[in-house]
Amino acid sequence: MDPTLNPYSPGAGSPPPALVGRDAEIEIIRVAIERLRLGRSEKSFMLTGLRGVGKTVLLQEFVDLGLRRHWACELVEASPTMKFQQVVADVVQRVLLRLSPAQTLAARARRALGVLKSFKITWNLPEMGEVAVGLDPVPGHADSGSLDADLAALLIEVGEMAGERGRGFLFALDEVQYLSRKNLGALIAGLHRVHQKQLPLLLIGAGLPSLPALAAEARTYAERLFAFRTINSLGGADARAALELPAEREGVVWRPEALDQIVDRTKGYPYFLQEFGKQAWNAAADPGEITPSAVETALPIAVDELDRGLFCARTGRATDAEREYLVAMASLGKGPYASADVAAKLGKSTRKVGSLRSRLIKKGLCYSLRYGEIDFTVPLFDDFVRRRLAGDD
Repeated sequence: MDPTLNPYSPGAGSPPPALVGRDAEIEIIRVAIERLRLGRSEKSFMLTGLRGVGKTVLLQEFVDLGLRRHWACELVEASPTMKFQQVVADVVQRVLLRLSPAQTLAARARRALGVLKSFKITWNLPEMGEVAVGLDPVPGHADSGSLDADLAALLIEVGEMAGERGRGFLFALDEVQYLSRKNLGALIAGLHRVHQKQLPLLLIGAGLPSLPALAAEARTYAERLFAFRTINSLGGADARAALELPAEREGVVWRPEALDQIVDRTKGYPYFLQEFGKQAWNAAADPGEITPSAVETALPIAVDELDRGLFCARTGRATDAEREYLVAMASLGKGPYASADVAAKLGKSTRKVGSLRSRLIKKGLCYSLRYGEIDFTVPLFDDFVRRRLAGDD
């Protein structure tokens, strides 16, 4: 079939042509926004899951939901090298200016920006350019030198100003697991103060399955402050709908057996559904139908695309020793894996390979959900390791 009409869109954070199977999460955020608008308390929200399950897509959906309700919204991706205080200050500045009703700043907006200026001065951050002209810092607000207290003061100021404008602030933060324990703890502490005041400010974070444990380590009350929700592969009906609906819009139908082949091979993971769907479309000989024979042609092409793209991009950053650790993990079958078993497979003690394990977690190739366990961050990665890395060895 014509590849220019191909509706499938594999990619990092690319919105799927049909967002299915996530209605419950979208409804939770809709209710949270409405409750905060009414001045009622609501927990912030944390999405957890492996890579490729659609966390980033959902964050963008939540941002769009907030924008439709005239909230100020920001989507930020954390990284191991991000300058946390600077990023937060920049986000707050954009939000405050967006909430300001006129070109000439009202007194309330000037005060809020003055608090931000105090924060920037205290933490030795770059000036705010022309925005700062004529603004005086607000003594006693966001200038204590304690990140917990200063960040809380800053978030409270934003929440209060948004509430006075009859609006709210939705802060979407992707890859939360990359925040340091200090920064994550300060963010949680700040949100705690915001929630106590029932201000219309909602943080929606997303990260790997280890995120709940990391949050609990940063602040013991995190599990009471956030609603944690794990998103995983799509169930059979939703996985089929993710393939069928986009094709139907183009006047194309899937044979049931062809759908079964794709769903079985991908295990319902959204990113893989898009990649296999794309290749099946391109391989289809009949312009109006995707058949099992088209899927058979597409399977090796899709696997090769995943190997050379999604998978190889990650192992390319691994050292030889780290790759050996990955091979040892995959040789044990499906995860999660006991760290002691992986070490034994390598013929070494757990302590001897501890640094390898830590580096793989830091690089985002693996994660640890429980003490003494490790697993891959990408679905079906163990198959790739056995297929490509172990074969190379």
